[in-house]
Amino acid sequence: MSQSPSDPGAELLRLAESDPARLMVVAAGVARRARDEGDLALASVAARALGIAAFHVTDLHVAARHLRESIRLAQRAGSPELAAEARLRLSFVWCVRGRMDQALAEVDRALPDLRGAGRARAEAQRAVIHNHLRRPDEALAAYRLAVPALLQAGDHLWLQRVLSNRGIVHGLRNEFAAAEHDLHEAERLCRRLGLDLSLAIAWQNLGWISALRGEVPAALRYLDLAERRFRRLDTHQLCWTLADRTELLLSAGLIAEAREAAEETLAEFARRKRTVGVPEARLLLARTAYLEGDHEQAVREARRAALGFGRQHRPEWAVVARFVALSSSAAAGTHRVSVGRVERCAAELAAARLLSSEVEARMLAARLAMERGWSERAQRQLELAARRRLRGPAIQRVAAWHAEALVRLARGNRRGAKSALRTALRVHDEHRATLGATDLRAHASGFRVGAAELGLRMALGDGRPEEVLAWAEQGRARHLLMKPARPPNDPRLAGALDQLRIVVADLGRRRAAGEDITVLTERQVRLEREIRDYCRHHAEGAALAAPVPPRELGRALGERALVEFVHVDEVMYAITVVDGRVRLRELGPLGPIRALVERVPFALRRMARRQSLPGSQDAAELLLRGTAERLDGLLMRPLAADVGDRPLVLVPSGPVQALPWSVLPSCAGRPLSLSPSATLWHTGNQAGATSRPAGDARGPLPAVAGPVLAAAGPGLPGARAEAEGVASIHSVPALVDEAAGTEAVLAGLDGARLAHIAAHGHVHPTNPLFSSLRLADGPLTVYDLERLRHPPEIVILAACDSGRFVVRPGDELLGLSATFLALGTRTIVAPVLSILDVESTTLMIALHKLLAAGHSTAAALAQAQQQVAGEDLAAYAVAAGFVCMGADSTVPG
Repeated sequence: MSQSPSDPGAELLRLAESDPARLMVVAAGVARRARDEGDLALASVAARALGIAAFHVTDLHVAARHLRESIRLAQRAGSPELAAEARLRLSFVWCVRGRMDQALAEVDRALPDLRGAGRARAEAQRAVIHNHLRRPDEALAAYRLAVPALLQAGDHLWLQRVLSNRGIVHGLRNEFAAAEHDLHEAERLCRRLGLDLSLAIAWQNLGWISALRGEVPAALRYLDLAERRFRRLDTHQLCWTLADRTELLLSAGLIAEAREAAEETLAEFARRKRTVGVPEARLLLARTAYLEGDHEQAVREARRAALGFGRQHRPEWAVVARFVALSSSAAAGTHRVSVGRVERCAAELAAARLLSSEVEARMLAARLAMERGWSERAQRQLELAARRRLRGPAIQRVAAWHAEALVRLARGNRRGAKSALRTALRVHDEHRATLGATDLRAHASGFRVGAAELGLRMALGDGRPEEVLAWAEQGRARHLLMKPARPPNDPRLAGALDQLRIVVADLGRRRAAGEDITVLTERQVRLEREIRDYCRHHAEGAALAAPVPPRELGRALGERALVEFVHVDEVMYAITVVDGRVRLRELGPLGPIRALVERVPFALRRMARRQSLPGSQDAAELLLRGTAERLDGLLMRPLAADVGDRPLVLVPSGPVQALPWSVLPSCAGRPLSLSPSATLWHTGNQAGATSRPAGDARGPLPAVAGPVLAAAGPGLPGARAEAEGVASIHSVPALVDEAAGTEAVLAGLDGARLAHIAAHGHVHPTNPLFSSLRLADGPLTVYDLERLRHPPEIVILAACDSGRFVVRPGDELLGLSATFLALGTRTIVAPVLSILDVESTTLMIALHKLLAAGHSTAAALAQAQQQVAGEDLAAYAVAAGFVCMGADSTVPG
């Protein structure tokens, strides 16, 4: 049958690949007319088109019924070739149902009746089945036969499909340039032919290739384009796009999001009865469960996935599932895992060219072998893993360089081991610099933790304090040293944030009125995802500051003392830098410190309640005093000889990240600044060093001249009076009531020398970048702050939770205060505890009077806390929750 554009049958087949829902309406009418007119050949093509469309948008059984009808009509028309073409499409239905033998048999049945381009289409269909079986070499051989014949016949409809699928094969072989060439050519053909659905498939495959290459922003951009198109067309390709998104989220360290995506993927495959994808979805779910520590579910889902792959004759996939089950069993420690089984898994993963998984498997085999005293066996597995360090995705190379470090360490080459670890961290930093979104950068740090901890452990073993400090800095808060890739004048982002504020404000009103908020809540979730995903599309290189050398750090500290806490293998250490000298102290087990820190918020919350039961506040005070005294003995008194009574710069880690340090006797009334890392403190301190040479010890530098902002959000007791009082001290108008909207506050923050905001704070439970301050027209989020062109110099947040960080692996911090620091704000005062929104006006007025008198921010906060401590226990509790973060500075007159 002719395939010319003027042929109605050809147009039906084209429409089936472009808009399958519309095709089903059109083709049904064509099929009826063709039967009425006795044109059985056209009726057969119409039935085939209906089968293709049903495959995409309805049910596989319906698709198979239409395709069998197409075969019968073709046979009645005396056209074996048309019947064979229908068999090719039926073979893919069997493939997606997971019945690979029947799929291949259907192709074999079609081949004798096909010639020229028809045989090329048959080879292309066979290659697709090999794709699903993860047999890239066999698939590529079939495509080599198909492509020239399709080009010669001018069959561009099938050619775009073949190129898109061949791009997948090149991806499985890690031939990324060839894959992108095929996919971009398929994309061009789809645009020329007006194939909306096939274009989205090309985007999906480009997203998958970008993910394999570690290009996360590009992958997200392509997958988002494909997902929107598939949802609009309501086609089954949505299942595969969700699976690719899950894989990408796993590669980016976004485990909680990946878990949700895996569950949605499994549900979508089951709903659409795409049996071939169900084991893949279960495998994704197993991997996310493993990374979340839910090893029971991980083993269960991995075993179910392995059984499913076995039934589908997909051994390369089954080995991945078996490896996940073994990894989870080993992590759970409930069963003894055989080293030999893991080694065999690793070999099979290598044979399947699943190199990142192979490296993981060999690292696991080495660890298990070492635990059993089989050092030579462990060494061999590490050597095999280390072979993958020069090529492949960045995360694979980081793990392989870690393996190379362990190989060198086992050979006694400690210097070479440290060099390998530094290379692993450099590779990771280069990868992370390609990520524009703050949350992607923070979560990516999970992949460098192992290498950084090994370097720190080696430095501790060597007993050299300067080296311990350098390795500690390599493993903490690195993403805050990279400026956020923010588009300050992006109208799409600004519009979406405005919509989110409207929805959140409406939610608050309806919730207060007792009305149903289901629809609005769903709208809020959709908007938050849209904003999050859009911001993740940005990929910008960013320079990353190297860890500050100890000598340079010592000069910058002047009369101050720095204490950096580190913990390794459940032991806490402290590194002190005083007068340029670096010392290392072992403080003891982490467990008792963690237990005591957990008591502090409980005690302060009880003390902050003025309307509590008689004796409750006094009991809470006793608990706090005893706890603080013991913590002081564990954390600070062992360092007294080193730091004396100097002003302090503290770099917390682990459980002491959220400690309100002023409750400790050694810190009460003492100027004290916290920083996520010594390097970040040094960067902030040097940012204003234009008026003094480095090392000048005359105290903190003044902030740059700029406006002063004082603003109050709604619903917070005393916020308006506080903002007006602060504004009066600095002789500026206050933003209150409706004037304190997000745009006005953002404008006031931009370039301010001092900004004070009294408002309700909120830490978002799942995405810290939606942590917010509540203003007159809705939430001011981290995404809003990242739009600032010039960060404020000093920020004071009188808002519950505004100083609390969300801590990711590698001591990577996310939240409002962390964002200000990353933007370049030098000094922040904010509460680190979630204490009731009790009025803080007295503390804030005292603080600002001291600032206006020329005191540094840290000194002013320490004095103000001492002033209000004598008022009552509630005032003391509220004041104690505030800390000074960043590099200390003063407000210019």
